[in-house]
Amino acid sequence: MLPMPPASAATVSPARRLRGRIRVPGDKSISHRYALLAAAAAGQSRLSNYAPGADCQSTLSCLQALGTEIRHQAGVITIQGRGLDAWRSPAGPLDAGNSGTAMRMLMGLLSGRPFTATLVGDESLSGRPMRRVIEPLTRMGGRIDSVDGHAPITVNGAPLHAIAYEPAIPSAQVKSAILLAGLQASGTTSVTEPAQTRDHTERAFAAFGISVGLTGLTVSVEGGQRAEARDLAVPGDFSSAAFWMVAAAALPGSRVVLDEVGLNPTRIGLVDVLRRYGARVEIEETASVAGEPVGTITVEADHARSVEISPAEVPVLIDELPAIAALAANGGEVSVRGAGELRVKESDRIAALVAGFRALGIDADERPDGFVVRGSAAPAGGVADARGDHRMAMAFAIAALAAERPSRVEGADSVAISYPGFFETLASLVAPA
Repeated sequence: MLPMPPASAATVSPARRLRGRIRVPGDKSISHRYALLAAAAAGQSRLSNYAPGADCQSTLSCLQALGTEIRHQAGVITIQGRGLDAWRSPAGPLDAGNSGTAMRMLMGLLSGRPFTATLVGDESLSGRPMRRVIEPLTRMGGRIDSVDGHAPITVNGAPLHAIAYEPAIPSAQVKSAILLAGLQASGTTSVTEPAQTRDHTERAFAAFGISVGLTGLTVSVEGGQRAEARDLAVPGDFSSAAFWMVAAAALPGSRVVLDEVGLNPTRIGLVDVLRRYGARVEIEETASVAGEPVGTITVEADHARSVEISPAEVPVLIDELPAIAALAANGGEVSVRGAGELRVKESDRIAALVAGFRALGIDADERPDGFVVRGSAAPAGGVADARGDHRMAMAFAIAALAAERPSRVEGADSVAISYPGFFETLASLVAPA
């Protein structure tokens, strides 16, 4: 018998299969962007299906501290924007909580405002690197102070000028911060990435009436443009859906249908991975909402193969890699290279994954820039520590379904960062033996 878990832990019992039809919460990445642009616009925007997790609530709290009026009613977020010129110096630090997206994108917007603001975060966020954003914003004329490249970050607003930037490491957050600053810069700002990253910012700009230039891997925006208020629906979060897709692909006899999920082509690399693993995956696009394709995903288990993720695939799979690792708990092998970025996420996700999987009885090894997880017989089960990382908690829960006995996920309450109802949804999908 496992000892009684603390309130922050969750016990996951073995499951033979998952079956059901569900909807996942609103997309976290899109929710951040819509809220920021709505607050920068002049007029009232209404955002339905806004992501319910703590990260996106941090963005709303920061915007309120900057003088934006925000109302929550019947699942709709109403944002009364008055334009960036109406933003005011906050009375205290802006707390981004655990959200790197909120902190980095706000750095871009605040760098052109005529006041000083300090951004802080929790212990995890305070350890994440910010120089990759500070450097280009400084080149644009921004004046930004940090603690050795980490939060707290103090942004001293200044007039900005355009730059043509080529980051060494692909990052949608860095690209977005620069483009948001570029809206306030003189001239045309461009970012040329070494590889394609998610393009939600480009699509959100267009949705809010901002013209964007796209040429190959280069995206550009002309300064002086103003966002226009909009009423928009946020698609279901593909990264949240990923955990159910993996579980359905891995457990024989499973079939899970996910409705109204975002199908942005820069986000759905997991579909190809699951097909290579041996799962049956069907996608039906049913709508396009503000330039974001939306539809239904059906996943059924078939058989297990080994899967290797190459460095070229990593930029569009970065958030799904913890889920992908859980495939191997049920057989086959998952090998990942070129994902050193995982070491500077909410936790060192490479070290946390390997330690947690080993604690569950799953064979796993670290690489400097990735990991290998090897499935064989059903793992024994055990106690895995999510280290306060929401994606670790969900990955361990999915892996534990294949175990011989109940397992415990410590730090399971971290799922509230992105998917507050995760464990309730898991219980609803577990099919009777």
